[in-house]
Amino acid sequence: MVTSRLKSLPVDLARGALLAPMAGAADSPFRRLCMQMGAAGCVSEMISAKALSLGDKKTKKLMEFLPSERPFGIQLFGREPELMAEGAGRIAEELAPDFIDINMGCPAPKITSGGAGSALMREPELAYRIARAVVSACPLPVSAKIRAGWSSLTAPELAPALQEAGVCLITVHGRTREQMYTPPVDLGAIAAVKAAVSLPVVGNGDIKCPEDALRMLRETGCDGVMVGRGTLGDPFIFRRIAAALAGDPPPPEPTMEQRMQLLRRQVEWLREQKGDYIAFCEARKHAAWYIKGVPGAAKLRAMAGGISGPEGLEEFISRALELACG
Repeated sequence: MVTSRLKSLPVDLARGALLAPMAGAADSPFRRLCMQMGAAGCVSEMISAKALSLGDKKTKKLMEFLPSERPFGIQLFGREPELMAEGAGRIAEELAPDFIDINMGCPAPKITSGGAGSALMREPELAYRIARAVVSACPLPVSAKIRAGWSSLTAPELAPALQEAGVCLITVHGRTREQMYTPPVDLGAIAAVKAAVSLPVVGNGDIKCPEDALRMLRETGCDGVMVGRGTLGDPFIFRRIAAALAGDPPPPEPTMEQRMQLLRRQVEWLREQKGDYIAFCEARKHAAWYIKGVPGAAKLRAMAGGISGPEGLEEFISRALELACG
């Protein structure tokens, strides 16, 4: 068996939930917020091994992180074992994250059309060779994120091969690629993967509240959970999940003022990292997420779509606070 030199991830899965590597959302500013709110760890947006090998500047930018984001992993995608191994080794040497994560679960057509992401669920031998190459080339722990399968449940067959290759943790999204993000997540698929391996398994999919996390842990036997879309506009979810896992009373629901404080902080960090133009373009979607379920949200969403600078952001925040006060 090929094994990582470090056999376990520096993540205490029992103390909370991991932030999922969501493209276009889980950038450094958002990861920092989620870690402050109690996330157990986080993973970068997807990094193309091919783009990394070509020295792409945007790819380098996507890999930037701060110490406050640790435990932090960088997620690689691709289908060439050599390029994946080269990228992992380079990342370990130049950036020293806490672990490398191999993407074998992304369902996006632009990724699967090139044979990467969840397309690897159809090629278990290639998936094994990729995992083995990355583990052999990288001194860091290596994890893998997979789906239940492509069109049927095949993850329980792939997972033992990934374990044999030296992967030390597997995250499973409980839907096949064909199912994308509907119907409801199949907890049985996650349980089947957990039963097939001896290494830690993290469950992913449909976690929108602490009860969802507890149910997934209870019904699958998985060691931890990973939260994706349920965090958008609500980084506070990590605080609630941490309390539920500890058996503590739930913390108070965040006030609108607290939500807007987080939005303001996030945009400030976006400006520092990406400059004003990109920061305020991205602020629009985050502002809309922060007001989910708020009375008058439709009008606020329209305002969010027009944010183009500090004045627009403050106008949006003032209006959100007014509506919250009735």
